[in-house]
Amino acid sequence: MEIDKLFTAGGIVMWPLLGCSVLTVALIVERSRFWYRIYKRQNRVIREALKLYRFDDLPSAIAILRQNKDLPIPRIFLSALELERPTPEKFRLALESEAQAEIPILKRFQTVLDTIVGLAPLLGLLGTVLGLILSFQGLNIGDVGGTKTTVVSAGISEALVSTATGMVVAIFTLVAVNTFRAFYQRQLALIQEYGGQLEILYRDRYEGEKTYATTR
Repeated sequence: MEIDKLFTAGGIVMWPLLGCSVLTVALIVERSRFWYRIYKRQNRVIREALKLYRFDDLPSAIAILRQNKDLPIPRIFLSALELERPTPEKFRLALESEAQAEIPILKRFQTVLDTIVGLAPLLGLLGTVLGLILSFQGLNIGDVGGTKTTVVSAGISEALVSTATGMVVAIFTLVAVNTFRAFYQRQLALIQEYGGQLEILYRDRYEGEKTYATTR
């Protein structure tokens, strides 16, 4: 079925469903680029920074993190490493605070996509109701096969097309929502993993400097 005929058959609810589908595609593109950038570079950058920090090359570790401040974990690491000789407790709090600040960025547009998942089937259902109302208005028992049959058929077509369109939009969006949610959960696990590694390295370094200072 051609697009113009599809919209004619589906009725007025096809326009908000079109808006939902366009918005969904735009957000999927934006989020896909966001997660692609993270997974393409971040692991390599963090492993290199941890390696440099492990060998006491703090300036180089901070430099590579600053070069990649568009990524979430480098921003989290910098919030702690740029502090002036913090205690391990302050170091950990800095990591945790910045990690919490990154969560809205990682979950950006999640609410919008969730809303579309719930709204699209309801719009389809609204189209079903409107189509059935149109069918009942044109229904005349004594005129079966007469002039009003076309009106009844149009109402049934509107009910079916709008319902199917709403389901398609909702299913497509739901797949994207679950995919991005999986990326988000994986990112939280990496933040905890790498943050824990950095905290252990800092504690070892802090205790070593403290022991060295007391023995002199």
